[in-house]
Amino acid sequence: MEASLASGADIGASFCVTQGGETVIDIWGGHADPEKTSEWERDTIVNVYSTTKTMAALTALMLADRGVFDLHDRVAKFWPEFAAEGKEDVTIAQLLSHSAGLSGWKEQLQREDLYDWSKCTDLLARQAPFWEPGTAPGYHALTQGYLIGEVVRRATGKTIGTVFREEIAEPLGADFHIGLPASEDSRVATLQPPPVAVGAQAGSDLQKNMATNPGIDVGETTKRAWRGAEIPAAGGTGNARSVAEIHAILANGGVAKGKRFLSEAGCRRALECQVEGTDLVLGIPVRFGMGFGLPGGMVPLPNANSCYWGGYGGSVAIIDMDTQSSFSYVMNRMEGTTTGDARGFALVMATWQAMAA
Repeated sequence: MEASLASGADIGASFCVTQGGETVIDIWGGHADPEKTSEWERDTIVNVYSTTKTMAALTALMLADRGVFDLHDRVAKFWPEFAAEGKEDVTIAQLLSHSAGLSGWKEQLQREDLYDWSKCTDLLARQAPFWEPGTAPGYHALTQGYLIGEVVRRATGKTIGTVFREEIAEPLGADFHIGLPASEDSRVATLQPPPVAVGAQAGSDLQKNMATNPGIDVGETTKRAWRGAEIPAAGGTGNARSVAEIHAILANGGVAKGKRFLSEAGCRRALECQVEGTDLVLGIPVRFGMGFGLPGGMVPLPNANSCYWGGYGGSVAIIDMDTQSSFSYVMNRMEGTTTGDARGFALVMATWQAMAA
């Protein structure tokens, strides 16, 4: 990471690794703003975009492990309105694996609509899927969080951000937030947008819908409305330490910092492949489990019992159940990728090699 900071590949970043429940690497450096007027400190946090999805997925896995719902339950069992337009058989597992056919909204949204939970979920409940659910993967870039979050809300009576905070983040003392309190704003690093915006790369109609409806504006992440809202697929705020230490739960059979959150079997549900093939939105080969990407496709992880996810701009989270390890990299200089990039993966691979030596 020192080399990437020196070269300008990074402005500010943090990288963390846990193994066997212990935090073995926890480094940070650089600056919290593109103008380099403030240093990236130990407790600096930043919007990690889609790495937030791993926190929503972990929350769903935990609730399923507790019997609140079964991952193969129909969504409409908890959310009756969702059965409209041929979606009566869509399952929670299909939401988690980006195969529900709801990769975006059909009705045009404005950016501020993302702060209106009821509007976002009501529209998804009423619309027909873009493709037959369960037949193919198609990245649900923003919609996945609202879909999973609404199931959680219907099943528990609490928002997904609240369940995550009360049942995972606070018991672990983990500095990750789905809905950031205003009191923490001073610690948030400023993102530098990528040189090429994701919308400019869109090709297919589904890609264009994902990228332009309502469109991604990195500047939104500086606003209190974005930070405070629960946007469980893209709006989470944290650092590498919080991401890696939370995912130590999955890496260690459900236990982290002496507390049990899931059974070992409940953790391994993440590895159950639900769909694979060329992603209809991303246009790349993928294998999706319960809320996480699996080895294969464009990400040939070295151990079979591992899973990953990445966020727009370059953040990444990886869990390796074989070595009981979790890895995370987050940063504020963004690249034009939606699935993590070489900066984070290079750090992870170098650590993996050192662990295997």
